[in-house]
Amino acid sequence: MKRFTPPMAAATVAAMVWSVAPAAEPASTDTGGRLDAVEVSALPLGSDANLTPASFDLLEDQLLFQQSEATLGDTLDGLPGVHADTYGGGSGRPVIRGQAAPRVSVLSDGAQLFDMSAISPDHATTVEPMLSRKVEVLRGPSTLLYGGGAIGGVVNVLDNKIPTRMPDRPVEGFVSARGNTVADEQAGAVGLTTRAGDNIAIHVEGARRDADNYEVNGFTEQEIDGTWAESNNASVGLSWIGDRGYLGIAYSYRGDLYGLPGHSHEFEGCTSNGASLDCAEEGHEHEHGEEEAPFVDLDSRRVDLRGEYRQPFDGVEAVRLRASHTDYRHHEIEEGEIGTSFRHRGVDTRVEAEHAPILGWRGTVGTQFTDGQIETTGEEGLLPKTDTRVAALFAVERYRFNDQWQLEAGARYEHQDLDPDDAQRPLPSVSDSATSISSALTWAFRPDYNVSLSVARSQRLPQTQEVYARGVHLATNTYECGLLSDTFTCGGAANDADLETETSHNVGLNLRKVQGDLTFDLGVFHNRVQDYIYARTLDQIEEFRLIKYSQEDVEFTGAEAEATYQWTDRFSTTAFGDTVYAQFEDNGNELPRIPAQRLGARLNTYWRAFDAELEFYRVFAQDRIAGFETRTPGHDMLNATVSYTFTGSPQYSAFLRASNLLGEEVWNHASFLARTVPEPGRNLTAGVRLTF
Repeated sequence: MKRFTPPMAAATVAAMVWSVAPAAEPASTDTGGRLDAVEVSALPLGSDANLTPASFDLLEDQLLFQQSEATLGDTLDGLPGVHADTYGGGSGRPVIRGQAAPRVSVLSDGAQLFDMSAISPDHATTVEPMLSRKVEVLRGPSTLLYGGGAIGGVVNVLDNKIPTRMPDRPVEGFVSARGNTVADEQAGAVGLTTRAGDNIAIHVEGARRDADNYEVNGFTEQEIDGTWAESNNASVGLSWIGDRGYLGIAYSYRGDLYGLPGHSHEFEGCTSNGASLDCAEEGHEHEHGEEEAPFVDLDSRRVDLRGEYRQPFDGVEAVRLRASHTDYRHHEIEEGEIGTSFRHRGVDTRVEAEHAPILGWRGTVGTQFTDGQIETTGEEGLLPKTDTRVAALFAVERYRFNDQWQLEAGARYEHQDLDPDDAQRPLPSVSDSATSISSALTWAFRPDYNVSLSVARSQRLPQTQEVYARGVHLATNTYECGLLSDTFTCGGAANDADLETETSHNVGLNLRKVQGDLTFDLGVFHNRVQDYIYARTLDQIEEFRLIKYSQEDVEFTGAEAEATYQWTDRFSTTAFGDTVYAQFEDNGNELPRIPAQRLGARLNTYWRAFDAELEFYRVFAQDRIAGFETRTPGHDMLNATVSYTFTGSPQYSAFLRASNLLGEEVWNHASFLARTVPEPGRNLTAGVRLTF
């Protein structure tokens, strides 16, 4: 594979800026135990610290810079209730409260991504953490702004590709670089915004990453084949910006090459014979060297249009527009030839209006239309070419009774049409509608304390794969049969069933303290899902399974907790943990790939320009497993981070993070490779960032 060294470009630009920039004085980052006010874009009505309207987590600024990893899932892993569905070094999706894609929506500034990450765990999520300015993880009524099926939550990734304000100086931007030892990673990113007149701003940015196969036992030569990854990202954006809003457009390109560990071709020739596997046509076992390992060649080209018009007329505070067109494809390459191709083209348009108070209610109403075409061809062409069209209406409203009580309510209606086109077999179109409602009541019963009760009834419409799948899926080591009857998919007529709308009933209770030396957020939730769509195992030969997408009632029950005590102005400790249990209602059997319990603590200290953190947590063994799964052992994780920041203009920051200092062998139960491919071992990551 061709290798490159991206930090060289970042270092060159940094040196140029350093040569013309004045020296910056170190400044204290001490906050005295107080949390700064935060702005959450996915909560368009804002948030009052003492009446938090929804449960959310936020990564931005220095914290996002330090925690950015190659994949979005790894970047968010460790937030309360958030884990990662990892697949080697190139793909990792977020898992929230035991739910993964497609029940967790990942958005780019509120817009659909149109990648293939919801189809398979080995498909990358097409957002670059190094180019992101903020990542929001949202739960509660406001998720209905973005989709009724996001019963796990919404991950909204914000970037700067379309400027929303005029830069204060002729040129503003950043340069960053990082590297690690576990995979010899080298990565760099650059973003620049400049004026082009009184009302025009132009933004350009780019990022590159190069990582070898990662090691699993500290600083040794033991590597996991197929875990290397390379990526290139670039975009250019232009905005017209006025006193009351902006309108901008951006073009983005992303190209990835990354290995696919754990792909077994032993059962590649298997087919479905009713409810049984027929493997008479024997597959072939590949003995891959490093250069022969299968890999993904990904190409995504995207155009975004974003705008906001504030106070267009009486009664409307703001109107916002988000629209995008994406042309995505990736090839899975084996022995120098294309084995399977995946393509996803789509447009997404949403318009929302924030209205002034009406009888005390403030809120946002809007509409969204999505039209996407998905297609797979080749050895794993398990999906027919299918058009998916979704039209939606939504509203989220808030009523504040007084300084102690607040009610938030949301509703969303969606209509979906699935229209397949398969020359080999006639397939029926599927149309259905879904209605979701939710509410959250918050009571600030004492200064700095509040308790909130949220309830929701959410409906999720099935995706193309769940309805029409028919064929081998090597990433999950399965032969898949869709929800449609055996006549149109496979799985045997005895397993045919009517298609029902997946409906979840969720209740959550959170107790929070938001200010003072002691702050905490303690939450419990229970989610009962009727007609939950899952992959039911019909037959199994060794590790290869014949699955039929089916529907049963399930329950998810869990808790998340985080508490921080500020002992002095410069020293604090945090305790945290999360757990989730998931089982079928009728027989009590466990659902697969549910993250194990996690419990830990952090020590933080602040002194002038220095921050330091020592973190230890225990991931317990996962013994509550589905019938075809294997128990994963627990592990202890010890991490340490030191950072140094000069504030002023320009601002310089650097960090050094040591991960898995104990050199533990780590198995991720949420991954499809839970007992096949271990996670990275002992690792040292260093990064620098210049903001000007």
